[in-house]
Amino acid sequence: MPHPLHLTNQTGSAALHIEWDDDRHQVLSYFALRQACRCADCKAYTQRTGQALEPDPGVRLETLAPVGQYGVQLIFSDGHERGIYPWQFLREFG
Repeated sequence: MPHPLHLTNQTGSAALHIEWDDDRHQVLSYFALRQACRCADCKAYTQRTGQALEPDPGVRLETLAPVGQYGVQLIFSDGHERGIYPWQFLREFG
């Protein structure tokens, strides 16, 4: 499994840029990342309503917090801070 070398929060383009150790480069929009949150609350919302979460189109990524070798916690401007995004999930995302 490839590992991330650099994560860059690009506020101008509203995207998280990830450079992987196999030379792959990903650009993941804040909106798509927030919508894809897999935390228990977001999963429960989807199960309860039958719809995917629809975040504010202007949602921003406020903070990146590494979670050991496993992944990264993304904290968004809408106050959501429960989602942990495993590296494998991010690698396969988008």
